[in-house]
Order: sequence, then structure tokens, then C-alpha cells
Amino acid sequence: MIAAFSKAFGAGSVLLLCASIVCKAGSSAQTPNWTGGFLARVEAVAVLQTLNAELLSHDSATLTLERWCDVHKLASPPRIVASRVSGVDKVPTPEQRAELGVVPADAVRYRRVKLMCGPLVLSEADNWYVPSRLTPEMNKLLDTTDSPFGAVVRPLHFHRHTLSSTLLWLPLPAGWEMNPTGPLDLIADQPMPPELLQHIAVLTLPDGTPFSEVIETYTDKVLAFPMTRP
Repeated sequence: MIAAFSKAFGAGSVLLLCASIVCKAGSSAQTPNWTGGFLARVEAVAVLQTLNAELLSHDSATLTLERWCDVHKLASPPRIVASRVSGVDKVPTPEQRAELGVVPADAVRYRRVKLMCGPLVLSEADNWYVPSRLTPEMNKLLDTTDSPFGAVVRPLHFHRHTLSSTLLWLPLPAGWEMNPTGPLDLIADQPMPPELLQHIAVLTLPDGTPFSEVIETYTDKVLAFPMTRP
């Protein structure tokens, strides 16, 4: 049945079908063991790609994570709170200054935050931004509060342009689908790493002027939600 479904609708649909079958089975809720076997790893691929697609299709990573937190019941209330990391600084690279469209005389500030849903750190963000392209009120909030960057600059009606999207963890090893003896013997019993996904993006004003570059690293806590198991 799954082979026929794959032929008709594609491999991605099979992943979601497999995840749906397991999610609907059973009655007790617990945190899934995403490395516990082939099917669990197929589910992990499906869930990670779902989150990746959500992030790629929305301008605000903060709002996307808040929806993720709500739908997956990661905390109550399902709010994203930024925890600013103080005492750190990273000078923008020449490539980043070029992507921001700034000259050497233009100031570029750096800000690092952890985005949390309840006690869970869902992502860590490194952010370089051009203060002269923000309002004084926005700069004050960024300098003196832990407010998420996306929430502070939301009145700018910005657009997000993703430069790269990288899976930092491959639940199934490369080439597993071509292994003649099947996928099970290719799965190493290794724990999930603490970092799963990374996005690099530039935020622009409606007229196309860039004002921020962000590197967002999403943690294993995005998968720390309860689900039903047999």
C-alpha cells in the first residue's frame, strides 16, 4: 500500500503518511524517541521538513516558532520569549557587510538571543543589524530589553530572504534508499545532536533595503513535544 501511495503522490507524502499513522496509534503521551528505529527516523525527517517549510514560507521566525510551540503543546501559555545573551560581540564579515549594503563608515550592531517556549530553548539567533535603518524607539528596545528582534521590527513590514537552509542532523544516512539490504543496518544507534537546523536570512524593508542578517540555529527542543504511542 505504501509503495502504491509513494508512486502516486511522491516520497514526501509517504513520510507524512507514516508519521500520521503512528501519531494516531496508541493512547499514552510521551516524548518520542526519534532515534529508536527506522520508522521513528522517518517521522523525524517529516517533522523537521515541516518546520523547515514553515520557516521558509513566513517572514517572521518568531511568529512561526510561536505557532509551532502552540500546535505542539510545548508550553502553556505558548509564547516565545527572547533571552538576550550579554557580553558577546561578533564583527560582521566583509560578506555580511556586502549583503547588508553598508560602507565602512556605517555602524552594524550585533545581538544574540535564545528564543524560548516555556523552559525550552528552541533556537539561538545571531543578528547583525543596521541601527540607522531602524527607528530610535526600536533601537532603544533592542539595546535595553530582551524583546525578540522580529517582534521589535514588525512595524517595518519587513520581508525575509533566506540565503541558506541546512539540516544539521540527517535522521537517515545519505544513500539509505539505495542500500540493497534495506535501511535498517545503516542506522547507527547515535543520540540526536543538540542542533538540528540552521537558517541564514536577510531582512529587508518593503523597498528592498536590507537592515539585518540573522543566523538562526534550531535545537533538538523543537522535537520535545508529547505524542501518542502504542
